[in-house]
Amino acid sequence: MKTPKERSESLSRRSLLTGSALLLTGGIAGRISNAVAAPAPPSAPAPPLPWKWVKLDPLEAGRRAYRGYLTGGG
Repeated sequence: MKTPKERSESLSRRSLLTGSALLLTGGIAGRISNAVAAPAPPSAPAPPLPWKWVKLDPLEAGRRAYRGYLTGGG
């Protein structure tokens, strides 16, 4: 086990600043890549309101939802 003096010698101010600068640079690069890779909003306009009321079959809606979950990746 290292003594406190050996521990303080192995962790210098320069190595601490270098490590924190690398961490900050990685965080900034990750944030920029998320901003660049943002998906584009859908361009198709929504249908006009009010929409017609449609009676749904609960079993068919359940089947479609289950299939959509499986094919859409959850």
